[in-house]
Amino acid sequence: MKQIMLTGLLVCFLFSTQTFSQKKDNKPKNNNATTEQPNLVVKPKPPVKVTTVEGITEYRLDNGLRVLLFPDPSKPTITVNITYLVGSKHENYGETGMAHLLEHLVFKGTPRHPNIPQELTEHGASPNGTTWLDRTNYFETFAATEENLKWALDLEADRMVNSFIAKKDLDSEMSVVRNEFESGENDPFGVLMERITSTAYLWHNYGKSTIGARSDIENVPIERLQAFYKKYYQPDNAVLTVAGKFDEAKTLEMINQYFGVIPKPTRELPVYYTKDPTQDGERFVTLRRVGDVQLAGVFYHTPPSSHADAPAVQVLGNILGGQPYGRLYKNLIDNKKANSVYAFTMAFREGGQLMGFAEVAKDKPLDEARNILLKSFDELATTNPPTAEEVERAKNDILKNLELSFNSSQTVALRLSEAIGAGDWRLLFIGRDRLKKVTIDDVKRVAAYYLKPDNRTVGIFIPTEKPDRVEIPDMPDVEALVKDYKGTETVKQGEEFDPSPANINARTKKSTLANGAKVALLSKKTRGEVVSFRITLRFGDLQSLKNKSTAASYTARMLDKGTRNKTRQQIKDEFDKLKVRVSILGGATQASVNIETTRENLIPAINLLAEVLKEPSFPADELDKMREEDISGIEQQRSEPQSIAFNKISKHLSPYGKDDPRYAEDIDESLASMKAVTIDQVKQFYKDFYGASNATMTVVGDFDENEVRNVLEQHFGSWKSPKKFERLVSIYKDAPAINENIETPDKANAFFVAMMNLEVRDDDPDYPAMLLGNFMLGGGFLNSRLAVRIRQKEGISYGVGSNFSASPLDKTGSFLSYAIYAPENVERLEKAFKEEIDKAIKEGFTPEEVAAAKSGWLQSRQVGRSQDASLANTLNNNLYLNREITWDEELEKKVQALTPEQIKAAMQRFIKPEKISIVKAGDFKGAKEKAAKEKKD
Repeated sequence: MKQIMLTGLLVCFLFSTQTFSQKKDNKPKNNNATTEQPNLVVKPKPPVKVTTVEGITEYRLDNGLRVLLFPDPSKPTITVNITYLVGSKHENYGETGMAHLLEHLVFKGTPRHPNIPQELTEHGASPNGTTWLDRTNYFETFAATEENLKWALDLEADRMVNSFIAKKDLDSEMSVVRNEFESGENDPFGVLMERITSTAYLWHNYGKSTIGARSDIENVPIERLQAFYKKYYQPDNAVLTVAGKFDEAKTLEMINQYFGVIPKPTRELPVYYTKDPTQDGERFVTLRRVGDVQLAGVFYHTPPSSHADAPAVQVLGNILGGQPYGRLYKNLIDNKKANSVYAFTMAFREGGQLMGFAEVAKDKPLDEARNILLKSFDELATTNPPTAEEVERAKNDILKNLELSFNSSQTVALRLSEAIGAGDWRLLFIGRDRLKKVTIDDVKRVAAYYLKPDNRTVGIFIPTEKPDRVEIPDMPDVEALVKDYKGTETVKQGEEFDPSPANINARTKKSTLANGAKVALLSKKTRGEVVSFRITLRFGDLQSLKNKSTAASYTARMLDKGTRNKTRQQIKDEFDKLKVRVSILGGATQASVNIETTRENLIPAINLLAEVLKEPSFPADELDKMREEDISGIEQQRSEPQSIAFNKISKHLSPYGKDDPRYAEDIDESLASMKAVTIDQVKQFYKDFYGASNATMTVVGDFDENEVRNVLEQHFGSWKSPKKFERLVSIYKDAPAINENIETPDKANAFFVAMMNLEVRDDDPDYPAMLLGNFMLGGGFLNSRLAVRIRQKEGISYGVGSNFSASPLDKTGSFLSYAIYAPENVERLEKAFKEEIDKAIKEGFTPEEVAAAKSGWLQSRQVGRSQDASLANTLNNNLYLNREITWDEELEKKVQALTPEQIKAAMQRFIKPEKISIVKAGDFKGAKEKAAKEKKD
């Protein structure tokens, strides 16, 4: 299904946190040159405790900063998240996109932290910054050490009031943000959603996309940006959250040291009072652009996040958009009137939205799908209200994901930003409590009240003699609402777990089932008693799998679409009731299942999974629906620069013939394969290959080892594979280099991909050096060589990076680099890429770069091992490879011992510029015509 990008939601940094820096002095300093108060060094007053709810305690500093502390010793990480109460809602005329642009510039440095990306990498942090309608936030997750925590607090305190916000940084970052804007302009769905939203609002800034107007992005004066920063980036307009493994008293003292010395500003924040008038009739918008599918959408105004109706509206959205049980799915997908459908809600501080969409193939009538879409909403409010079963199912689905998220302190810390933007952090828990109490009468009432024609925006205008209008309620008194709120039961704490390879190896228990399947169990106490389970079935050989790639893929995807005793809906309902997140992936050589649940639900979840894996019914109508959606998705790729470029270079470098299951199909070949596959082929593939003789299974988290081992033996120990398994040997292809431009008309954004095959395995002596070399070249955060040159300095690309991979079994690997950019910059981008590759090969890296890269890379590895799902995957792969987790420890020792000379020599041996293939896809002709016209004018 198409991934929905909410209008204006900008997750601005797409790379993992890996760059380089020197150690910083974390001693707190009062260097608040941008504040309106005198620069006086005084000891701040002690913080004042406000309240405690479900393990989170709020304090207030004397300068107005609100602090939320959430200790969680179960994982050796800390998340520092600072939320500013400023978003695109607060922008004035000529300032659209300013909150988001400022988010970019705040990463450009301060006097104490002049190279923030460099420091983030050095500390092995996973950072990001996001801008939304009511708030902006910045966060870092890092290994739980006092040094790292001091650094993070000092960083956020300093950039709160001392960020450079310099003209030179605006000049380069403006083009990066414009590139991000253009990337969004490539997506017809996103643009249609933005047009509908802007039409639904007459005056309120919720109708404006967070990315802003292109004219404002390109022309905003630095003085206005600086003034915006000084107004809103202050302690009395922020909430600091610290979650993870830390000492609460010591951390509170450190926070007061770093943040408490910042004076409370004398300025008063403006009061925003603009409200949209009650909508008095249906509104319509038409979008005409290049694309490969048709879309219809509808929008309804709904209440604020803090209003009592908001949870019932959320349930209503799930009843409409849930799959495969939702009204839209049944009315449009089951009846083959659309290829994909979506419905979702968004609730903000001053109002909300309920939206629905239908994606329709070019050869199908759009009007019919639009009418069914609108009728689905209308019937919920009138002739066919929600049923008790629908309400219960929707609540189970929503609560499952919500309650599982409460088991992660990091996730809670980040989700608090949305509640803070909506009015108060405790709204996160109040919303959950209200959701549990939602009744069928509540959902019927909100459906009848909000789902009225006069309250919606669609594609036509219909005059109405007697308007039936909706008055959207005001935001309630949140202070009164949360005043005496105490929360419910606190989530159970986990143990302090050491994620070192030696400890993981010592704690992991391995065994073999009767049929040869391998099992690895790592039992430990976790927050919320959460547990991760992974099973991988491996099957077939090169001869038996020929020409079966498409059938194999559909076989895996259809496993949970029905069993002998359960329908697709019953399977999903049972997983939801058990609070299980489950994903099933598969292809020609294997199928994998990932489960996340809690201790009490693990055994029932495995029981249900066994039924799904061993007794699938493969309903023919489910294959038809899946195929229609896939065909629609493939058709959309015909005009997308990224898909076109990757498809071209993949086919050029692939060594496999057409009958090989690893063959790289183009769009037409993929469509032909999808259309040709039959339900009988799917059933036959399952019959011929599925079994657990060559399976690997791992469980990490809170569980009883004997109980789990017994249930795995019961369900899978006698499930034998029908055919022999022999892994497919990977082949190295010495492909000649190509350099091609592919035209994609009317696409604002272009895509660049460079790639070469490598004859290398991960036990090669040069493997560690290549890992760290690529890490510094383009695998890290914004301070990698490619990112510094192409994004930070020249502002050519919003997203740029590189990747190095090597097989653990065969001498096959690859080097890949990519960038998104404006098509008029194609020559500048390619020139910069080639120069940075040449520089890395000929000059290598400095000792300082190498030392900082080692620090960041090693810390990030530790953070990765602390995530249970990731660890379960690693242990699962190691079972197949016959490796111990101590292999990672040896690799890290080799990386730690590397010299700059070794890295340079490895790069020279493997990266050959003359063998790198390059493909660029974009509207290059249109860019030249535009440039010629502008020159003429």
